[in-house]
Amino acid sequence: MALPYHRIIVKIGSNVLTQANGLPDHARIGHLVEQIAGLKKQGKEVIVVSSGAVASGRSLVQVPEKADAVTSRQVLAAVGQVKLLATYAELLGHHELLCAQVLVTKEDFRDRQHYLNMQNCFRALLQNSIIPIVNENDVISVTELMFTDNDELAALVATMLNADALLILSNVDGIFNGNPQDPAAELIPEIEPTTTSFSSFVTTQRSQFGRGGMITKCHMAHKVAQLGIAVHIANGKTENILPRLLNQEVVNTRFLPSKTASSKKKWIAHSDLAAKGAVQINAGAKAALTEPHKATSLLPVGILGIMGTFQKGDIIRILDETSKPIGLGMAEYSSDKALERLGHQNQKPLVHYDYLFLSAEIS
Repeated sequence: MALPYHRIIVKIGSNVLTQANGLPDHARIGHLVEQIAGLKKQGKEVIVVSSGAVASGRSLVQVPEKADAVTSRQVLAAVGQVKLLATYAELLGHHELLCAQVLVTKEDFRDRQHYLNMQNCFRALLQNSIIPIVNENDVISVTELMFTDNDELAALVATMLNADALLILSNVDGIFNGNPQDPAAELIPEIEPTTTSFSSFVTTQRSQFGRGGMITKCHMAHKVAQLGIAVHIANGKTENILPRLLNQEVVNTRFLPSKTASSKKKWIAHSDLAAKGAVQINAGAKAALTEPHKATSLLPVGILGIMGTFQKGDIIRILDETSKPIGLGMAEYSSDKALERLGHQNQKPLVHYDYLFLSAEIS
């Protein structure tokens, strides 16, 4: 039976789009575009998060060996992004489809206004049947400003657009309970939302051309599934992987989605870097907030201390008595007012439960 996904994010990893010599695999890109065109003909909305700009740049320009790594990446990405998008535009054009370039940075997801502007742009593109091709803006994004990898970018786009599914195409068939090269290792077909640790069975090895390893993929996929979006990790080099995956005809790992979170909560879940301050809470408040199946707001009576300065509407971190982060929330009032109400009963919540995201939900 076909999976009932309508809005789909397809993340294509660098190891799928790249040959062993580091240059683009045009035949593979062409085959993937054919599959994407097939999904569009079925009336599905498709957003592509594509690596491959650096590889495309490598096919056009030789960067001097003495150039530092960041500069080399910027040059290759700046040149390669043009080539990559031209390739997608030409191939999609054969199917009478239009694509659009969307280059983003991590900063765009931290700022609520940037976030909403970007969301509106994506929606307008989809309404006009245009396929967004999303990538990180490597010219601007360096070191601490970079996404962990394009899995993180794809996860943010999926949550922002309230996608039905995120399909992560890698160079392995899914998540294994050991090293995928080991014949004894078995593929894990489904991962429940209650799973808490992946380190015991997932290899930490990173891909040759990409920045992220399988542990990163697992944590990102799990976080997105916790927000109510199904995530699949599958082999992008398998023939007709997209229609076969959606028809449940091919091996892959599916992260089962839990209940759907509100759009505001989805933004808060990914806003750790935007946090302006923190509050430390006592054991009683922690127990109340983390009680299953119960919506509880954070009240001043349970707060031990305020760290940093924040205003109403800012994102704040919530720490337990040992200073361990347990969640994120949106402040209902400033840190000055919070200090005045610290430990007092019968006060307005500092964080309303509608704007509270706990680590149990996002870890």
